[in-house]
Amino acid sequence: MIILYNPPSSASRKPILPMSLLALGAVLEGAHDYAIVDGNVHADPVAALCRVVNETHAQVLGVTVMPGPQLGQAVPTCRQIKALYPDLKIVWGGYFPSQHYEVCLNADCVDFVVRGYGEMVFRGLCDALAGQGDPTTMPGLAYRRGDTGEIVSQGVAQLPDPDRLPRWSYDRIDVERYVRRTFLGKRTLPHHSSYGCPFGCSFCAVVNMCAGRWAAESPERMAGAVLNLVRGWGADSIEFDDNNFFVSEERTAEFAERIMDWSIHWWGEARIDTLLRYDERTWRLMQACGLKMVFLGAETGSDDTLKRMNKGGQASTEQALEIARKMACYGMVPEMSFVLGNPPDPEADTKQTISFIRRIKEANPATEVILYLYTPVPSDGELYRQAEASGFGFPKTLDEWISPQWAEFSQRRSADLPWLPRRLVGHIHDFQQVLNAYYPTVTDPRLTGARRFILRGLSGWRYHRQVYGVPLELRALDRLLGYQRPETSGF
Repeated sequence: MIILYNPPSSASRKPILPMSLLALGAVLEGAHDYAIVDGNVHADPVAALCRVVNETHAQVLGVTVMPGPQLGQAVPTCRQIKALYPDLKIVWGGYFPSQHYEVCLNADCVDFVVRGYGEMVFRGLCDALAGQGDPTTMPGLAYRRGDTGEIVSQGVAQLPDPDRLPRWSYDRIDVERYVRRTFLGKRTLPHHSSYGCPFGCSFCAVVNMCAGRWAAESPERMAGAVLNLVRGWGADSIEFDDNNFFVSEERTAEFAERIMDWSIHWWGEARIDTLLRYDERTWRLMQACGLKMVFLGAETGSDDTLKRMNKGGQASTEQALEIARKMACYGMVPEMSFVLGNPPDPEADTKQTISFIRRIKEANPATEVILYLYTPVPSDGELYRQAEASGFGFPKTLDEWISPQWAEFSQRRSADLPWLPRRLVGHIHDFQQVLNAYYPTVTDPRLTGARRFILRGLSGWRYHRQVYGVPLELRALDRLLGYQRPETSGF
């Protein structure tokens, strides 16, 4: 018996469909019995895990781990479970262990790490632990050598072909608990239709997991998965949580044609330069089939910083202005993220990007703006080398990673970065407060009419005069109205 565990991923424990566990479960079907335990829907996740272990005599616990709040929950939980069930093999997978496998395996509560997109690796490990082979030669697996304690990594798992993987078994969970009301619709559910990304942006954690590869479901299979959510659970909107949904224009266009008559809305993530190469026919198809919002990494207001980020074909900030105007013409909302405080000159970088965000808002006032502080990821890129030169280094233990300081870092809001002055972090935060008041989010139906009038009235003088410092009146207004979207801020 195998337990697949999703640690709580936020303080609010908002249930989000555990797609990584559904993907793992799908490849176990017919070979291994398994149970999914989602910590976001249990008041006491440890008690829930213990109950399943006791009832099933499970031999393996697979844990998906993202940096930040989920890591902070995973560490103490796995320590408790390992102390209670020392023979239970605990396997970690996901973004954090894929990048920091040595830190994970130096802890006595982690027996194996699956690195990268590891559905088939995990299945092979489970087979081996059941007596069907030797797991130590499997690509994508990291472990401690039994005789010496040496940590061994067999590299990162190869991207699987999504069309060759089995479909998810939704009957293993209560899908209704994960249906959410969003800007897209009253009944929103997610789907994941592709793996990886063909680009090598130097600040992105995905790069180390896919090495420039991208593998995607066919339009036919993708449309079938969406139709299943529409018919089975009444979904009227879909969030595609791919790292880069729009890589193939041909795939996008065919998918749009297949869902044209379903009356749904949808969201996905794209590169700006990719969408700018789409022809007008594809844009009309996307508009007609319900594409409502696209997440775009605008990243910066500096062309030089774009080059240091290794953004490739996205070599000019003017492209972000162009896509903002184009999406306004098609009635789609651009959701643009920016990374501020980049080395080597975070002051100039921040000033230039704030000025550019103002230009973006002039081009398309509906643009959603998400601000992050530059957060290094292990790479050989120029930004990371400059961060190291400033004295930056990653923690060596899980205890250090889950400390308050590094928990903030993992959420891209740490004020303790050697190249980034604290006053600059405060300035970015104040700018965001003013920006979001003057341009209230279009995703919150409460921020219309009188509320919108009040927000713009109180923030207008600050925004126009570019006086962002200590906006106490707006902070009070935020406590009253809650006008800032928590998910659109790195702070």
